[in-house]
Amino acid sequence: MSQALDILKSAQRNGIDANMDVLYQKEQHIPGSIQYNIRRYYAHHSWVAEDTGMLVYHYNENRPKENYLELRYCITGNKYCAERLCGDCGQLPTLNCSGKHQTIDVFTFHFTATFLHQFVHNIKVSNRKDEVLAFKHPNAFTKIFPLCNKKRNALDALLNHSYSGSLENIFVNAKVHELLLYSIDCLVDEKENGFTCKFLADESGRDRIYQAREILLQHIGDPITIKELSRKVAMNECYLKKGFKEVFGTTIFDFYQQQRMEHAKYLLYEKSLSVTDVSALLGYSSISHFSAAFKKHTGLKPCDLLK
Repeated sequence: MSQALDILKSAQRNGIDANMDVLYQKEQHIPGSIQYNIRRYYAHHSWVAEDTGMLVYHYNENRPKENYLELRYCITGNKYCAERLCGDCGQLPTLNCSGKHQTIDVFTFHFTATFLHQFVHNIKVSNRKDEVLAFKHPNAFTKIFPLCNKKRNALDALLNHSYSGSLENIFVNAKVHELLLYSIDCLVDEKENGFTCKFLADESGRDRIYQAREILLQHIGDPITIKELSRKVAMNECYLKKGFKEVFGTTIFDFYQQQRMEHAKYLLYEKSLSVTDVSALLGYSSISHFSAAFKKHTGLKPCDLLK
């Protein structure tokens, strides 16, 4: 694990290893949003390391605006090819292709205290997880943890998906939130925690909650009511609301609004769309309603993100 730890410790400085070449890189630096950097490296020498994660909690009581939470992951053993269409090839070099490269994949996700405030502003801080998200924990720390299947699957999904443009942005935001949820859980116990809602003990019950989440993401620009959502997943409205809150740590409404506003940031900042166009794409009846919702959830005015 020591090699992977060295990579994670140097990830913030982007000085990974002189013996590795960058094969692929994707990053996002939208003001007021999640900052992330995904890099895939080709190592010129054999590499054996355990997949590892790191949670960095940076806290300074005297400079609260500089507080942040950072997640870093290092996974090995994947293979990369710049041409996705040849994914079914035999991986043998040809005249015009050098074949797939075994990679070392490094992920960094940076969350500011202002961004994380949306998850804790209306709850009573009662445990360490809440303390960290609300930046009430008094000491900075770093936690190392192994990658469980849930985290590994989310990271793999970020590397291997077929989305592009706006749909890619929605998909990536959702996966990053999954990683935040699973990694914060590690602060208490690496093992699976039991559910308070008894119906979640059944796999089919949990599947309906995850299905509801996917449907919400599919309706980013076409708002859906909880009643309609409950019908689509064949679950009682009350069970759906309670189950969603327990599984994802937020209400259906707050999750949906947060995802819409994150997508709005992308459309405004990365795609340079007008406030009018973004408001219409997200299904708002008026620009004023959209602007008010955007300011409430992000602390920014939509025009602040226009380049």
